[in-house]
Amino acid sequence: MRKNIFKTIVAGMAALVGMAGSVDAMAQAPARTSVTHPEWSRNAVIYEVNLRQFTPEGTINAFIKELPRLKELGADILWFMPIHPISEKNRKGELGSYYAVKDYKAVNPEFGTLDDFKRAVAEAHKLGMKVVIDWVPNHTGCDNAWVTEHPEWYSRDKDGNMYGPFDWTDVYELNYDNYYMRKAMVDAMKFWLTEVGIDGYRCDVAMEVPTDFWDDTRPQLQAVKPDLFMLAEASVPELQLHGFDMGYNWPMKDLFSEIAATAGQYSFKKEGEPMKTFATKTALAIDSLLADQAASYPQDSYLMNMTTNHDLNSWEGTEFDRLGNLHKAFAVLSYTLPGMPLIYTGQETGMNRAFEFFVKDEAPQWEPRNEYFTFYQTLNRLKHTNRALLAGEQGGKMVRYATTSPHLYTFSRTADDHTVFVMVNLGAKSEKVKFTDEAPSVENLINLFTGDVAKLPKKLNPGEYLVFIQAK
Repeated sequence: MRKNIFKTIVAGMAALVGMAGSVDAMAQAPARTSVTHPEWSRNAVIYEVNLRQFTPEGTINAFIKELPRLKELGADILWFMPIHPISEKNRKGELGSYYAVKDYKAVNPEFGTLDDFKRAVAEAHKLGMKVVIDWVPNHTGCDNAWVTEHPEWYSRDKDGNMYGPFDWTDVYELNYDNYYMRKAMVDAMKFWLTEVGIDGYRCDVAMEVPTDFWDDTRPQLQAVKPDLFMLAEASVPELQLHGFDMGYNWPMKDLFSEIAATAGQYSFKKEGEPMKTFATKTALAIDSLLADQAASYPQDSYLMNMTTNHDLNSWEGTEFDRLGNLHKAFAVLSYTLPGMPLIYTGQETGMNRAFEFFVKDEAPQWEPRNEYFTFYQTLNRLKHTNRALLAGEQGGKMVRYATTSPHLYTFSRTADDHTVFVMVNLGAKSEKVKFTDEAPSVENLINLFTGDVAKLPKKLNPGEYLVFIQAK
């Protein structure tokens, strides 16, 4: 093995989550997760469903009609934003926040009935898709029955009043020092596994709930659902040691924005506020982040990569606002770097607007299908069929190929007889492709998007991406 390639492996490209980022780190590798991942999660794509905004009707029954299209797109795990009734007390906006839960064991009548949702889950399962629901364990709406029936289950301020975390005035924070509250929370979670047949949970602000709750709760839920899948809205390694299959890759999202801003592509600005400033970062910073994550996260744990989601879309700008002409290149990285890729409602249409959060908004235009549907469908097929992209330790280790440009990011991943070769330009101008060592071989590879025989380019334009795979 040539010295240059070896360096790039240990510096950043051994960054498959769970692999050590350096020779020294290999001797002190992080503990292995005790979580047994469902095998179907290894090559899965997760799709976030904003049910209120998904269709003109904003109902479960209207959504069911879209399931065949999502199957054709290649979605595997449907993550529904909270489907529970929303509290009326201190409600934000006309319809309120999904995350102000009034009843953990019911369905928001805005969306339909419990039977409607059972039917949606059953139909998704028939098509081979899994269903996880958004769970809000840290707080409830201000008129949740628990507020009056069990006021001792809530945290209190110095004056003895219930309160919401941060600036969330429509919720009250739960007190996890109370054993009986914990027991009721687990009971409510089991309800959706036993009565509805869902496959798991995306847990809101999971880091605000004590880690021992998750460590104690997962075995109880898995006893009911052996193939349970748990996603933490958090970037906290200890949560994935015993409790969660996957966490948010918030640091990678932030790095994507920093790289885009350095390239002059970040344009989002909140009304009445100055333009956000970012640290100067180039593509090379991806190596450092991957190495840090490999050294800190449990072996064989997953991270969820994304270019957008409901929080980003509504509050931090669309992927076009934040990533500009680099948005497709970053999407390619979200699929080919270690982890699991996320698609958010409307992303597969190239929808370039933010959804309203507290009122009914216009649904995306699903038809006619455009280049974005084909783009993500192609990436989804790649994720499903190429073993190099399996999540966790079963995926291919990364090998980086250094160039003279800090804006080009080039790597390959190989597992068994499957290889993926990726090259992107994350800079502001055209960059010559000049490797600092011997150029990598792309023999017997083809272009994923065109089917043409793979050939290393002499230059890449800003935002240009190449993905090569084995010929059939």
